[in-house]
Amino acid sequence: LYGFYPKYPVADAGYGSFNNYLFCQDHRMEKFMKFPMYKKETTDEKYHEDPLRAVNFKTDPEGNLICPNGRKFHFAYRKPVKGNQYGRQEEYYTCEDCSGCPYAEKCKRTEKNRTVRINAELSAMHQEVLDNLQSIHGALLRMNRSIQAEGTFGIIKYDRWYKRIVRRGLDSVRVEIFLVSIGHNLYKFNNKQMRLREVA
Repeated sequence: LYGFYPKYPVADAGYGSFNNYLFCQDHRMEKFMKFPMYKKETTDEKYHEDPLRAVNFKTDPEGNLICPNGRKFHFAYRKPVKGNQYGRQEEYYTCEDCSGCPYAEKCKRTEKNRTVRINAELSAMHQEVLDNLQSIHGALLRMNRSIQAEGTFGIIKYDRWYKRIVRRGLDSVRVEIFLVSIGHNLYKFNNKQMRLREVA
């Protein structure tokens, strides 16, 4: 619409996906979109520091993952990330031996040795997003978004009863959203003109 991408895109946590972060990288946009577990990651210290989460596992000098019980996780296989448009893959690692582990009841759900899925690239992106959003600039962007976007969305959805797109096809949906947006802006413009007349 404007001929360029925003430098600081912000959105609901549902938009903080691997594909969207890669899209941001490709188009020189900073990563400020929350990921689905952002709130839990930032407010639940027990979850964040949980030693049984694979992202919190230590590594030995050879780069092997080491669980809290001191067991190594060996590389098992790679698998394409579901729905990823960039051909990225995740790595799966399996514990060498979970027998007799005091953490087994909390650590795994089956009788087999635990297998963990690692996406180092996505984990690094999540950390970058956390750093960005917890900065002063990130806090201001989040505050500004809640003021501008959420209020407008609430008015359109609840005050105007526009709760569902009725057209099909990308072009038709785009036109419908444009018309709804134009109508909302005209309503705001009219209200502003009325207020100015009252003051005059």
